[in-house]
Amino acid sequence: MTSTADLVCRDLTKDFKDFRAVDHVSFEVPQGSFFSILGPSGCGKTTLLRMIAGFQFPTSGDLLIKGKSMIDVGPNKRPVSMVFQHLALFPMMDIGKNIGFGLRQRGVPAAEIKQRVGRVLERVGLPGIENRQVSQLSGGQKQRVAIARCMVLEPDVLLLDEPLGALDLKLREHMKIELKALQAEFNTTFVYITHDQSEALVMSDNIAVMNKGQFDQIGTAKELYYEPANAFVAGFVGDANRFEGKVTAVNGQIVTIETEGGGVQQAHASAKVPSIGQRAQAFVRPEAIELSKTPFASATHPNASAQIVDSVLFNGANSVAILRDPKSGETLQAALPQTGEFLGLGKGEAIHANWNAGQARCFVAEGQ
Repeated sequence: MTSTADLVCRDLTKDFKDFRAVDHVSFEVPQGSFFSILGPSGCGKTTLLRMIAGFQFPTSGDLLIKGKSMIDVGPNKRPVSMVFQHLALFPMMDIGKNIGFGLRQRGVPAAEIKQRVGRVLERVGLPGIENRQVSQLSGGQKQRVAIARCMVLEPDVLLLDEPLGALDLKLREHMKIELKALQAEFNTTFVYITHDQSEALVMSDNIAVMNKGQFDQIGTAKELYYEPANAFVAGFVGDANRFEGKVTAVNGQIVTIETEGGGVQQAHASAKVPSIGQRAQAFVRPEAIELSKTPFASATHPNASAQIVDSVLFNGANSVAILRDPKSGETLQAALPQTGEFLGLGKGEAIHANWNAGQARCFVAEGQ
């Protein structure tokens, strides 16, 4: 444990009657950092967050906040606050009373409550709205009030349980920036759980990818995106084309895979290098695909192939083309470059695709 860690989880396990929800999870969150736990529904992330909050107790392991063990300490005694997905604001109370609720429960004098509520509203960018009703606020304002209600209690750790899930897309994109700015403003440790990779990638200092009750990898957004530790992380974090087949050649870290459809791809094995004859999976990002209207030289571009455009999905700067290999029938998703060269690309057109083996990642297939 480091001296700067606000939160330390050591070998945490949570068993229910017929299954293990959290399986020997260990991690540290430094003071003042934004830490996200990213994973699919049912992976155990909410159970883990509820153990940190004190709503559930671990079957085994230890959990420390500011160096003190929280095992057997109830949620009302822990220096943490929690923002829920549906915010849980009290509709019968005005904003000032909503934010000051926790302080009143602690017996803080009314004059001090008023002062602290006013101060925290200024810090979240909503000064002077103490007398408004919850129904008078926009979705983004409600989000900031929910955070203010937690931050007025001055917690060591703020837990956020998918708080953007109920917002519309545009507001959700805006609130990613807002949340990161608020975390920096308060300099409080945020622990954020989500199944939305873009939320985690944009906001976090470090991210833990959770799968089947365990952490598969902890790292920065760039580390997870460009250097995934295994096939699950490679497929879950960001968009990726996935190929599976038999390894036909190995040259150092470069692995050649032949797929069931007869396609041949080369990829870089950054973890365990598979052996010839083993099955392996390769992942390549859409933006790593190079497009050309003329063929690539096969001698210098081993991943080059002729493709047919199945469809073009226009999404501004994030537009992609869905390509199909006429020989193998395999599809490929390629990001369209912003040069305008392929602006008129349409269904049925012939195109050529290639990628550098160093930009693709290869992993031994499960069960091998």
